[in-house]
Amino acid sequence: MSVDLLLGLQWGDEGKGKIVDVLTESYDIIARFQGGPNAGHTLEFDGIKHVLHTIPSGIFHSSAINLIGNGVVIDPVIFKKEIENLSPYHIDIFKKLLISKKAHLILPTHRLLDAASEASKGKAKIGSTLKGIGPTYMDKSGRNGIRVGDVLSKKWKERYITLTQKHLKMLDFHNVELEYNLRELEVEFFDALETLKKCQIVDSESYIHKAQDAGKKILAEGAQGSLLDVDFGTYPFVTSSTTTAAGACTGLGVAPNKIKEVFGIFKAYTTRVGSSPFPTELFDEVGAKISKKGHEFGATTGRARRCGWLDLVALKYAIQINGVSQLMMMKGDVLSGFETIKVCKQYRTDSGLIDHFPYDIQSDLITPEYKDIPGWKEDLTQISTEKDLPKNFLDYVDFLEQELKTPIKIVSVGPDRKQTILR
Repeated sequence: MSVDLLLGLQWGDEGKGKIVDVLTESYDIIARFQGGPNAGHTLEFDGIKHVLHTIPSGIFHSSAINLIGNGVVIDPVIFKKEIENLSPYHIDIFKKLLISKKAHLILPTHRLLDAASEASKGKAKIGSTLKGIGPTYMDKSGRNGIRVGDVLSKKWKERYITLTQKHLKMLDFHNVELEYNLRELEVEFFDALETLKKCQIVDSESYIHKAQDAGKKILAEGAQGSLLDVDFGTYPFVTSSTTTAAGACTGLGVAPNKIKEVFGIFKAYTTRVGSSPFPTELFDEVGAKISKKGHEFGATTGRARRCGWLDLVALKYAIQINGVSQLMMMKGDVLSGFETIKVCKQYRTDSGLIDHFPYDIQSDLITPEYKDIPGWKEDLTQISTEKDLPKNFLDYVDFLEQELKTPIKIVSVGPDRKQTILR
């Protein structure tokens, strides 16, 4: 059986958690393949909002197994808090959740290194979530990291002490004042590790392969967004993992020819968190209105998201590098009430107009060229079928489909799982 893949096509925060939750009824296994607690996947149903950082977004469905793949990095402290937050909902977490032995652990000193590195950059900071993600992936690629499977060894604490001592020496290199109590951090860390060890820790690639052979339906869940990919994103303002479709292969051990559908999620507009290039960013009352209506605050950091019009140049690029076969458009309801909606179709540069995503998108090098689209005034949040959607909204969707050459199969008109329209 093949594997379907779901990922974000912008700078994250597209609404992946909601769509995974909606689609889970059609799958046997939901598998996270990259990222860590820097992700914030928000699900809303029965009047309750849930935010997941490490646990896959299918966890609320009784029929699905949820797998944290080898490409994910795990902070045991945050992971334990997630489990505690799920306790009121009577989920058999230790039966439904599997963790790859090859997933890397975020140590307390990884978080300290992250904070010191960001502080040392001053105005050149990249907007890290300070969750220790970057230093953990650096240890992974540097062959120094500690994996979940290592904690099952009696000698694993020796490796922990060795790596921690190395990190403490590295902190001195950054030459910044950083207040911390490592002993307190370690007490919390080792306590949380005991909770993690209660989960089923498996050879995840073998588990996935056997599930495929058994005909199980698998959905790979990505985190962050394609424009934050370490290779193809707006470097250096990116995350430390492969957020594109290729990341599902390396993050789960799935062969490329086993990937079938690639679901790409995007907002009807664009948002971004942190200091970084953003060609279509709005600095006026329109941007403020989108931010307020869309409740644009990071689920992980709480930071206000910057808002702007939809960027088709960037979106086409993300579709191409991922091989997207179906699109899902989120937050169409937020644009209700605008007389005119703008869409960026090209970038104007010193060399003229371009319609491809260039090496550098610094705002002083690029000016977005917009097409005006008639807006709609109707409230979409109570609409449940495509036929009841306003004409101008459907025209907007049709225009995007023609430009992107990819069908938009789902439109979201609100945060609740019920506010999802299949096309």
